Amino acid sequence: MTETLDITVTKTKKSRLEETDFNNLIFGHTFADHMFVADYADGEWKNFQIVPYGEIGLSPAISALHYGQAFFEGLKAYKHADGKVSVFRPDKNAKRFNKSAARLCMPQLPEEIFVQSIATLVDLDQAWVPAKANHSLYIRPFMFATDPYLGVNPSHTYKYMVLIGPVGPYFSKTLRVKIETHFTRAAEGGMGYAKAAGNYGGAMLPGRKAAEEGFDQLIWTDAKEHLYVEEMGAANAMFLLDGKLITASTRDTILEGVTRDTVITLAKEWGIPVEERRVSVAEIIEGAKSGKLTDAFGAGTAATIASVGSISYQGEEYFLSDPKEREFSQKLLKTLDGIRYGNIPDTHGWNYIVHE
Repeated sequence: MTETLDITVTKTKKSRLEETDFNNLIFGHTFADHMFVADYADGEWKNFQIVPYGEIGLSPAISALHYGQAFFEGLKAYKHADGKVSVFRPDKNAKRFNKSAARLCMPQLPEEIFVQSIATLVDLDQAWVPAKANHSLYIRPFMFATDPYLGVNPSHTYKYMVLIGPVGPYFSKTLRVKIETHFTRAAEGGMGYAKAAGNYGGAMLPGRKAAEEGFDQLIWTDAKEHLYVEEMGAANAMFLLDGKLITASTRDTILEGVTRDTVITLAKEWGIPVEERRVSVAEIIEGAKSGKLTDAFGAGTAATIASVGSISYQGEEYFLSDPKEREFSQKLLKTLDGIRYGNIPDTHGWNYIVHE
């Protein structure tokens, strides 16, 4: 790793490593000792700091709290058997970070700041990266507006931060999903392709209603007719239908997932036909009925490859094959794990090594 940023590092006086139970990690509840902080003012990024994890002081009038100028990213670091620590495809997340910033009228963050802030922080807290199968260090970069001004205008000042913490599997079981036909996650012309905080706030009520019905995730559909599959709550939705990998094409309403791109790349290399297009609910349900739908899963950084066991639509539940017997998604998961944990060659250069 080459450090070119002038980062001030203030180390914690007492690490919390010894009091952390790495055998019982609840996703998103445990944080490492340090966090990265930077400020945007007067047209430039400045004040690059790594400080002990903790509370930050903010004005109650900051525009992020009132007008929603806030978004985030998610990526992971992995511990290799030889002791190396790598971050998976941070360059892709850097590009998507700036797509979100542009949509929310927020400043661009140079890719080198994004990557190096993460690499330096992960390197400092590399002892927090779990050396255990299906475990990793989750990385949460985010930006929010900080002008203490109550006016519907873009802020002039912003804060960029990175939090990190050890995690286990996001999903620990095969998913029971429901196709949503009333609520809407995103509409054409909106900001569904950005990782805006408001997108997730608006999805919470439908998600809770689905959970009360016994479902683990929703499959969102288009806002206009609810006839086309878009994405799942925590991942892009992908299907192996009649021997082809099918997933919704990215546009205003669909997040351009890094894991999605990784899956598509691998599938093409393995000679599997890939179709990125509008995917109708009707063809998925028909495939489930006829048996032509041989695999279905969510693909995402947190979710990784999350197998779908059943799909419910208009009160009917359609059960799919045993995930353990699905050749494609099992091969995907094995290959992805092999690359990220350094057990098979990284021929694409996806692993960014932060600690040798």
